[in-house]
Amino acid sequence: MLRLTRSSIQQEQAAWTAAGVELPQFDYEQVAKNTQQKPEWIHFGAGNIFRGFVANAHQKLLDSGKAATGIIAAETFDFEMIDKVYKPYDNLTLLVLMNARGDFQKRIVNSIVEGITADKSREADDRRLTEVFENPSLQMASFTITEKGYSLTGPNGKYLGIVEKDIEGGPEQPVHAMSIVASLAYKRYLKGAFPMTFVSMDNCSHNGDKLKKGVVTIAKEWTVRGLVEEGFVAYLENEQLIAFPLSMIDKITPRPSETVQAALLEQGIGGMDVIITSKNTYTAPFVNAEISEYLVIEDKFTNGRPLLEEAGIIFTDRDTVNNVETMKVTTCLNPLHTALAVSGCLLGYTLIADEMKDDTLRRFVEIIGYKEGLPVVVDPGILSPKQFLDEVLTERFANPFIPDTPQRIATDTSQKVGIRFGETIKSYIRRKELEPAQLTAIPLAIAVWCRYLLGVNDEGEAFTLSPDPLLETLQGRLQGVALGDRNANVRLILEDEQLFGVPLYEIGLGSKIEGMFLEMLAGPGAVRRTLEKYLK
Repeated sequence: MLRLTRSSIQQEQAAWTAAGVELPQFDYEQVAKNTQQKPEWIHFGAGNIFRGFVANAHQKLLDSGKAATGIIAAETFDFEMIDKVYKPYDNLTLLVLMNARGDFQKRIVNSIVEGITADKSREADDRRLTEVFENPSLQMASFTITEKGYSLTGPNGKYLGIVEKDIEGGPEQPVHAMSIVASLAYKRYLKGAFPMTFVSMDNCSHNGDKLKKGVVTIAKEWTVRGLVEEGFVAYLENEQLIAFPLSMIDKITPRPSETVQAALLEQGIGGMDVIITSKNTYTAPFVNAEISEYLVIEDKFTNGRPLLEEAGIIFTDRDTVNNVETMKVTTCLNPLHTALAVSGCLLGYTLIADEMKDDTLRRFVEIIGYKEGLPVVVDPGILSPKQFLDEVLTERFANPFIPDTPQRIATDTSQKVGIRFGETIKSYIRRKELEPAQLTAIPLAIAVWCRYLLGVNDEGEAFTLSPDPLLETLQGRLQGVALGDRNANVRLILEDEQLFGVPLYEIGLGSKIEGMFLEMLAGPGAVRRTLEKYLK
């Protein structure tokens, strides 16, 4: 039985190759030595998207001799990632890429040469982090810590308790990710104010700006309290020295799949247990992921960077990064995802891929994308919106090996409808030749979401709604509404311009959505009948 360790891939190369696994092609010992002496890249956030996409891209550079150092992975939140997924497997990852036809591509990713925690109580890790940041050779720190990782405040606008403690405590004992990064940047400043670049690769809008705001805010609070030197904030804000480029990332790397785990075992690869950490991170020595991947980065680096364009990553200007994100989030992917999520929950689906086999639901997203979205899409120039959309619908959403659920996608929908649907509606308002009232599938998606908020599926049974910060408020606005109501009032939701970003009633869509919503209330099966009626 093959085990994922460095000695195994060196001594049992033939067996790994026979199992269909592509092996690293570079001199690991030399790369590890180079990284130890002159680190160039540290990455915060040791999870699946990093291991299955970012680290794999860098491996392509190492394999082709276009890079001489590896990546140092640092974890700021869930230290068990390093203890249970990195160290026991010599920092290796078995990457399994799966297409919609069921073909598996397997390769071992070995570009991560160190796995460390940002845990102050682990002296060796703490010493190494300091060493890395004090070294003039460091080119960049990148991040996949999720959008929440950048946030310093709670819903009330006040600093989180953990952040308050960090602000008062100064750079010596930071706990929050932004305080840890600010503390390490301060060490670099004191050592020689060396240049470097901080690259957020998280899937959120204006990610580089969020990262900069988090780090600079902490630095300013420390300056006010006299805990750091006056020049530190100026160093962070000097774009000749420190840059925070924007990026747009797109790749689905879901939780480890038991189907994949079983397939690996069948091929003689053992020790692939799914691990659930005490912080509820689902992980494994393998990462299963879709083949499609996009990473577009603003080319703004102050101390050099890896040649990642040689590995398919696109470097461009700030406006183009924004346009790629707008294309994806408002037209070619996210609106379709939300429409499938809320309708899937109502119709009893638990897999996005299964929804794509439903002719009505497939037609639903095709109309939103091709017919209603593409006429007003923002074309970034570097990617074709039509080709991107084709890939989303034929390869990505339809992939049965990507166990993505409508329930997961339906999370926080109230925070998304204004971007995912409202932006296209705004484009229709701006274009004189287009009339928002002519739209059908987008208003239908909004009506389906309102119907979803009742927490009653199309068979008339209660179901659990996905988490959403406005759930209580929105359900309160639908109080007393039940199946069979002919005069139910959904106006309180549809009139909320903060939700949708547009005055739905003024532009002729409010009453249309209301009518669709009422049709879906007629009784069991009414959601399906309404969808079929409007999507003929």
